[in-house]
Amino acid sequence: MRLKVLLLLCLCAAGFAVALALGGAHADGVASPQRASACSSGYVDAIIGGEHKCLHAGEFCAVQYEADYERYGFSCLNGRLQFFAAPAPPTTAPTEPTATVSSTSTTTTSTVADTYRPLPRTKTLRCRVHGGLPDSACTPGAVFVDVTAATVCTPGFSASVRNVPASEKRAVYAEYGTRKHRRGQYEADHLISLELGGSNAIANLWPEAARPRPGFHEKDSLENSLHAEVCGGSMTLADAQRVIATDWLTAYKMVHP
Repeated sequence: MRLKVLLLLCLCAAGFAVALALGGAHADGVASPQRASACSSGYVDAIIGGEHKCLHAGEFCAVQYEADYERYGFSCLNGRLQFFAAPAPPTTAPTEPTATVSSTSTTTTSTVADTYRPLPRTKTLRCRVHGGLPDSACTPGAVFVDVTAATVCTPGFSASVRNVPASEKRAVYAEYGTRKHRRGQYEADHLISLELGGSNAIANLWPEAARPRPGFHEKDSLENSLHAEVCGGSMTLADAQRVIATDWLTAYKMVHP
């Protein structure tokens, strides 16, 4: 019951955040060019560094254009493009077949389209933690778009997709101005956890402190609770992703008053 009430609160907050973000994008004058695509099928028509590019996962990339790549749903990791959730939903939702998988005690039905779409990352420097929450402009969250509830409920899924190289962790700490820290003081944490379909993109990472509590240890317990709700069929994967990306602290305090 607490999680259902929380969802109503978070959904309202998320809608307000979207309205603010859209208003800010208009004010900045950032808009996609209106022209016919010149890219082959399977490639994304984009403007990178002021030049037209055709993007595809696995292609070579330049890290200085990370903000441009992320507008089109990509991240530049180790010199190669990695695809994660696109910043805006498609104009028409594709029809996907349902997939049914058995968890420990119940059956979960999900579709590929059951995925939360975070806002795009708009800042890469001078990021700041606000009351235990990441800077939403630097860390709005990012998800694997082809992951379903059936996928995340498969044993071993999180371990199979975990891939955050040391260079990416250093970049995360640098963005938040964390130059030195003791072992165990911080964790380069996934805002939307891997067990909820969160990706390894830098837009989904931030240096989370252990203290003051609740810190990253407590967030881990919330992630486990949400994962159990998803796999038990009482919450959709998209709603669980939205809850933890919007305000995980409020969610934790409602589950652990």
